[in-house]
Amino acid sequence: MPADPITVYGADWCGDTRRTLKQLDAAGAAYNYINIDEDAEGEKKVIEFSKGKRRIPLVEVGDKSLCVPSEGELLGALK
Repeated sequence: MPADPITVYGADWCGDTRRTLKQLDAAGAAYNYINIDEDAEGEKKVIEFSKGKRRIPLVEVGDKSLCVPSEGELLGALK
């Protein structure tokens, strides 16, 4: 698993966020989850990255940022 820190910005109600967290759990990856419904700074970061939209999840792996990553994109970033 990557030595780089992983942060997931998402929301509990979001199916894509839940899918991403399950993938990370299955891969045995440690991550920090930020619920943007409860964290204004996290929500601001998502909106800035998505150029005004609230697209989640936003996954940061080291210096890479992935917005609504597919399973392949996420697994590739973990390598």
